[in-house]
Amino acid sequence: MTDLTSSYLYAVVWQRLKRNRLALAGGCVVLLLFVVSLLAPLIVPSDPNAIDAWHVLSPPSWQHWFGTDELGRDVLSRMIYGSRISLKVGFVAVGIAVSIGTLVGLVSGYYRGLVDSCLMRMVDIMLCFPAFFLILAVITFLEPSIWYIMMVIGLTGWMGVARMVRAETLSIREMDYITAARCIGCSDLRIIFRHILPNTLSPVLVSATLGVAGAILTESALSFLGIGVQPPTPSWGNILTSGKDYIEFAWWLSFFPGLAILVTVLAYNLLGEGIRDAFDPRVNR
Repeated sequence: MTDLTSSYLYAVVWQRLKRNRLALAGGCVVLLLFVVSLLAPLIVPSDPNAIDAWHVLSPPSWQHWFGTDELGRDVLSRMIYGSRISLKVGFVAVGIAVSIGTLVGLVSGYYRGLVDSCLMRMVDIMLCFPAFFLILAVITFLEPSIWYIMMVIGLTGWMGVARMVRAETLSIREMDYITAARCIGCSDLRIIFRHILPNTLSPVLVSATLGVAGAILTESALSFLGIGVQPPTPSWGNILTSGKDYIEFAWWLSFFPGLAILVTVLAYNLLGEGIRDAFDPRVNR
């Protein structure tokens, strides 16, 4: 694909994406989350770990917009810092998954035969295990750490990307420009990474966007169960955990982090669906 063709394709994709209001709304929420996480030290009302014994479990007020927790810590401040954890887990985990899945899919689709059979059987075996329970099993043998969580989520989430990239590679390798590249003596590595990889990035981008939402949801669930991000480091999941014991009279501890998780996951899903529709020529907009 030439640079001119690529530029035209992405211009068309952008025009389609702009007409999808739900996708734009999701993109705006994602952008807002980025800004909030980057500017967290500047915009938090107070230290997220500062204990205030005089304002324990205070309801939302002008002083504490989202109320305080059982130690008197400002919930809004902790949620703002928690957004950093959620986005970090989402992007690092998806980066690992996409890197492994793309490499496996490219090699499997290009070489076919025995290589394809072995790699795809490995994918099938990995898909037989329920991902969340596999993550739980691995985490229980490791010290609870955000880095372990990111690696485990990434290492258990690459199979879908591998299948998509393999399907694209099987189609692309039969095209005329790949045959021409072989005829002029291009190596397999050059053909794979210079000619095939750039043309498989569209489905990978969609999968990565949707994968971030899944990784954030998984991290929140692990933190809620107490084997994810450990206190006093704030994350949306462990704020929910602290709120479940006081839900009858401190509703804000469960409502606000739950709403943040809902809105974030919905925003990434809307953006991912919009990008997929924008790249799909069969969708008329």
